[in-house]
Amino acid sequence: MNPAYTKSLNELIEQFAKLPGIGSKTAERLAFHVLKTQKPEAMALAHAISDVKTNIHQCKICFNLAETEICSICSDPRREQDVICVVEQPKDVIGLEKTGLCKWTYHILNGHIAPLEGIEPDDLTIEALIKRVRDGHIKEVVMATNPNLEGDGTSLYIHSLLHSLNVKVTRLARGLPAGSTLEFASGSILTDAVLNRSEL
Repeated sequence: MNPAYTKSLNELIEQFAKLPGIGSKTAERLAFHVLKTQKPEAMALAHAISDVKTNIHQCKICFNLAETEICSICSDPRREQDVICVVEQPKDVIGLEKTGLCKWTYHILNGHIAPLEGIEPDDLTIEALIKRVRDGHIKEVVMATNPNLEGDGTSLYIHSLLHSLNVKVTRLARGLPAGSTLEFASGSILTDAVLNRSEL
């Protein structure tokens, strides 16, 4: 709290500083940028933040981000409805979609199994995934969890549950560096991983 600033300005700086990767100096610069912009521009930012929190929810099928009951990917008839790609977070979908190769549907787990962090299988959307496979005509489940200890463990756990359901389970190829995350993988690395996925 800087006594040289007004209460509103201090509050704005404090809120910006809560954002990931934003230090106190950057928070100050952002706050002063907002202060200097024209009111319509500043209000457009405020409305965009409000809309994101008001309108976006989880797709009832795949748990991806959506502004309708079913997301645009699940409702697209051109998609391979019999192939499900399993990822940890919605932002992983963005990286895979950038390759232009992924014509399948997705299933977002909303995390990975990590008992030491208190995250158990029941905390994820694994049960809903198993139900999708059991109820649908799914021919392949592509495991695209992150290539690290937690991601691999989650993938193996899900594979064990799918084993008796007569569905092919593949894993993205190891062009992905071990210990990394899909979010930061380049398009060419993800392309190789998609094309060279292997059966579990």
